[in-house]
Amino acid sequence: MPELPEVETVKRGLAPTMEGALLVRAELRRPDLRFPFPENFAAAVSGRRIVALSRRAKYLMIDLEGGDVIIAHLGMSGSFRIEAGAEPATPGAFHHPRRKDEKHDHVIFHLDAPAGPARVIYNDPRRFGFMDLARRDRIAEHVFFRDLGEEPTGNALDAAYLAARFAGKAQPLKAALLDQKTIAGLGNIYVCEALWRSGLSPQRPAGSVVDGKGRPKRALSALTEAIRAVIADAIAAGGSSLKDHIQADGSLGYFQHSFSVYDREGEACRTPGCRGTVARIVQAGRSTFHCPRCQK
Repeated sequence: MPELPEVETVKRGLAPTMEGALLVRAELRRPDLRFPFPENFAAAVSGRRIVALSRRAKYLMIDLEGGDVIIAHLGMSGSFRIEAGAEPATPGAFHHPRRKDEKHDHVIFHLDAPAGPARVIYNDPRRFGFMDLARRDRIAEHVFFRDLGEEPTGNALDAAYLAARFAGKAQPLKAALLDQKTIAGLGNIYVCEALWRSGLSPQRPAGSVVDGKGRPKRALSALTEAIRAVIADAIAAGGSSLKDHIQADGSLGYFQHSFSVYDREGEACRTPGCRGTVARIVQAGRSTFHCPRCQK
């Protein structure tokens, strides 16, 4: 599933075309994706100007004139494609390739954009993505957002915040980090990478990085910085590949070449001086990649 940096890259790629554009017509080629579209969805969004694009966790948000927001989730295989001029572009950087088979084009936004007419096409072979419509002034109460934790890109995510949530927990550190009520949008790939950068085992109890007075230990401070850094690095890498149009087919940009443990089972650990080998274990049904030698 696309993670936060991929969705952020999609948002940044779509913004120049969509922000300020008139959404002349929304074309739905089927009645549903993962869920049915909201009633009268196409009519409700057509003829509205797009005010801004934003992201919350792994959700793309398209603000419309009048206070409505289109909420889009890419699911397992969803992607947006811009068609304006001769060459289509697929904003985003993904670990798995995005497809452009037109039979999976399920939603088309016909735009009168600042640079001229354009189409933004949502393609989703597996149809695990979805779209919804909500009011911006009530977005915090929406079922998708009301229980989400802090963003890993914001200043609110610090060691003290995590200490308050990890204190006394025997839950494995990786599982605690994947809890969206604690950190919104942090997914499997980047948790593995952050734990490696901070030298912490994914199996270590979450409470072990908090002292007896509920304060963050040095290990938790290092982990917090690693989370913020790995997300920032991934966003920057995705943005670079998008800007240069090197990955026009939507496959992962430069950051996949920077993975230190994810999907590198059996390879030598990249920690300087470590002679360990990257291992794969399964936690709660999901693959975890780590170095058993240097991650403690």
